[in-house]
Amino acid sequence: MRNMPETLGEQTRTAPQKSAKAGTKSGLEKLFVPDSVAVIGATERPGTVGRTVLSNLLESPFRSKVYAVNPSHSEVLGLKAYDSIRHVPKQVDLAVVVTPALTVAHVIGECVDAGVKAAVVISAGFRERGPEGAALEQQIQQQVHRGTMRLIGPNCLGIMNPAIGLNATFAKGMPRAGNVAFLSQSGALLTAILDWSQREEVGFSAIVSTGSMLDVGWGDLIDYFGNDPHTHSILVYMESVGDAHSFLSAAREVSLSKPIIVIKAGRSEAASKAAASHTGALTGSDEVLDAAFRRCGVLRVYNIADLFYMAETLSKQPLPRGPRLTIVTNAGGPAVLATDALVANGGQLATLSEESLRSLDEFLPRHWSHNNPIDILGDADSERYAKALEIAAKDPNSDGLLVILAPQGMTDPFAVAERLQPYAQASGRPLLASWMGGISVSSGENVLNSAGIPTFSFPDTAARAFTYMWRYRYNLHGLYETPALVESLVPEGASRRRAAEVTDKARSRGRVLLTELESKQILSYYGIPTVETRAAENEDQAAKHASEIGYPVVLKVFSETITHKTEVGGVRLNLQDEQAVRSAFRGIKSSVTEKAGLEQFLGVTVQPMVRIEGYELILGSSMDPQFGPVILFGSGGQLVEVYRDHAVALPPLNRTLAQRLMEQTHIFRALKGVRGRPPVDLVALENLLDRFSQLVVEQPWIAEIDLNPLLASSEGLLALDARVLLHDPSLRPDQLPKPAIRPYPSQYISQFTMKEGAEVTLRPIRPEDEPLMSKFHETLSDGSVYMRYFSSLSLSSRVAHERLVRVCFVDYDRVMALVVDHKDEVTGQHRILGVGRLIKLHTKNEAEIAILVSDQFQKQGLGIELLRRTVQIARDEKLTSISAEMLRDNVTVQRVFNKVGFRLRLAADSTSISATLEL
Repeated sequence: MRNMPETLGEQTRTAPQKSAKAGTKSGLEKLFVPDSVAVIGATERPGTVGRTVLSNLLESPFRSKVYAVNPSHSEVLGLKAYDSIRHVPKQVDLAVVVTPALTVAHVIGECVDAGVKAAVVISAGFRERGPEGAALEQQIQQQVHRGTMRLIGPNCLGIMNPAIGLNATFAKGMPRAGNVAFLSQSGALLTAILDWSQREEVGFSAIVSTGSMLDVGWGDLIDYFGNDPHTHSILVYMESVGDAHSFLSAAREVSLSKPIIVIKAGRSEAASKAAASHTGALTGSDEVLDAAFRRCGVLRVYNIADLFYMAETLSKQPLPRGPRLTIVTNAGGPAVLATDALVANGGQLATLSEESLRSLDEFLPRHWSHNNPIDILGDADSERYAKALEIAAKDPNSDGLLVILAPQGMTDPFAVAERLQPYAQASGRPLLASWMGGISVSSGENVLNSAGIPTFSFPDTAARAFTYMWRYRYNLHGLYETPALVESLVPEGASRRRAAEVTDKARSRGRVLLTELESKQILSYYGIPTVETRAAENEDQAAKHASEIGYPVVLKVFSETITHKTEVGGVRLNLQDEQAVRSAFRGIKSSVTEKAGLEQFLGVTVQPMVRIEGYELILGSSMDPQFGPVILFGSGGQLVEVYRDHAVALPPLNRTLAQRLMEQTHIFRALKGVRGRPPVDLVALENLLDRFSQLVVEQPWIAEIDLNPLLASSEGLLALDARVLLHDPSLRPDQLPKPAIRPYPSQYISQFTMKEGAEVTLRPIRPEDEPLMSKFHETLSDGSVYMRYFSSLSLSSRVAHERLVRVCFVDYDRVMALVVDHKDEVTGQHRILGVGRLIKLHTKNEAEIAILVSDQFQKQGLGIELLRRTVQIARDEKLTSISAEMLRDNVTVQRVFNKVGFRLRLAADSTSISATLEL
């Protein structure tokens, strides 16, 4: 955590996070701000990596101590050479390893033994060589795991920190210091960017070539630069995700405060092998990656230039409230190009209001465009530009502004730029500019850039940048928006247990494909409506069920021996009498036995035929090799793979995320009502998607599941067909794929009876709890607030949405907060009476703990119960220790912590008490 008020503990203030890891692994500080560096493999031989790296360190402004290590030399480039890192006389913070691949594991082992804090392995010849190189990487990993050292690489260019002059790479030249951290999996691309940046005078807070990411991965780097005050934006060139869970966890937290902009190579890579289901066939790896980026607030761009354009644009201008752009131009052609780019990338042209049109008519020439783009003609001067922009900036239909200038005879680029300066931040909407040309417009561009107005050489690039800004705002809004609460339709835990019984029964018989009846049973346990379906083992049962369900009916065969490779299609018959049912039953049995060669026949399912009146949808889930279960939603039916109108998302969902998923499809417009057809109940559909995602994360043995078609109409929702495929029964539970985003930890829900007899529920916090948390803070006295924050903090700041969204919408791998939930028996209303918060330290296997109870419910046993349950969670999460900090005068809380076994001691400032519990 970054010690923000919204992420601190509650009544007991949590201590500030330490700057370095201790215990399990060390932090990354010594990678980027080392007090000493050793080059292992340093040499004087021209053209070698060892010489180049050492030269870069010695010739750069880096002022810390540099050592050379090479057993074959007594001196390298004027430095005394040591035969081993063990013989360097002082502590070494950072080791840069450039020795042959076969020696690296031994060298890293020596570094671990010598207490080196961090290492960068530039050496190549590892997994890129195949199995032999991969085995060498495993040897390095074994050495790293023996200690607390962190490692970048192997097979990388190295790292740079321009702010301190650190150039631990074999690239020539040091870029300017700036506020952009650039992380790249391609060393060759990095050298090109470095060369480009010197010409364009782009500055960096850090340059990192990640290499194979044997130890330090995307999550570690994003966490580090998210906390780095010198870094304002994080740019990533990515070839592989690596640890998807770590990446998503870090990116979601950091993106709330700093832009993370990613370009991902390999978009055209063939999707993973299609699964047997429609869902598996439709879902491609790049599409899933897009969904992952959206889920954690990352902005994805598709060319290298846009990485830097967007870093600059997001740092200078506010985000648009919507996708509508207003264009002011002195040339029609460039405006058309901008419009094409805008629409192609998901933006819209703003519709000018009648008031704006009248105001523009008052001073513009008679032949102006009378529409958006606002073409003020080629003879426009600075005054005309300024007036047009002022009117456009006030138009309520506009979300952003783009000013285009083509260097024509009557237009002075410098003068126009000067007149635009006051509008840089005035409207609260982004203002972008495209000054087309070269030398003739450069002075105007300088004025605009100095004023904080991003400039683009071409108008289509500027329009694309606006759509990126809108997409970024849209993604972030999904993180900040508080979803509506969906009350469970089944008793807590009952759905999970009953559905698991169905899958366990199938697995015990060696089956991986569930029958349609079994599949629909699982759906029903999660409140998903299905067509009534019954199983029949003989003609009499089939006829009986058919008569009870009503005619016409559908008979479908299913068998105990069906697998994912042998699926028997259903036979649909419009059956009108009992004799027809019996005859069809015998015919199906005979046909299936002959065609499929099935030895054991179990029976058929009987269900009513449903007239399709509404929209056919598909809802499903399949496994992605990197991100685990993925949810798919879109247009369904027999032509689902032809239309391919679908979107994907990572579970778990809530109502906000379910709505976002639906909005990405074309059929969503129809679901809202079109051409006189009534709309579908979208709230009910959101709830259904929410429950379906709960099913996906709670039933880990389900590998694939399809609801196709899912019938949606104004009258309701109904799953007509369902198909469930299980994982291979030979897998162990710990081998099953896990969701990339940790689902709601329902295992930590428990009950408690307060001293006065009232029953309460202790449960992990949810995003939907924001309104309840706001009311909870209203119950706190000034004294409780002071004990919580060590200072006064106004109610308005405590209940601000931007703060509470961080409190309630947590990553359960990073923060585990228990709330005391009390439901009024008369009104049915819920209220929160207390909070226990466990904040895991990113760089340790430790956590900070805090407890807060509403004033009117203190002395009811809630405080000590919250503390006990939170400590137990810390043990369940395999933490090694937990700590807290409280005011010296807060004697009551000190007693509570003492009872639970914490060791209390007076802090160095003598005003607070530190409490620690070793687990």
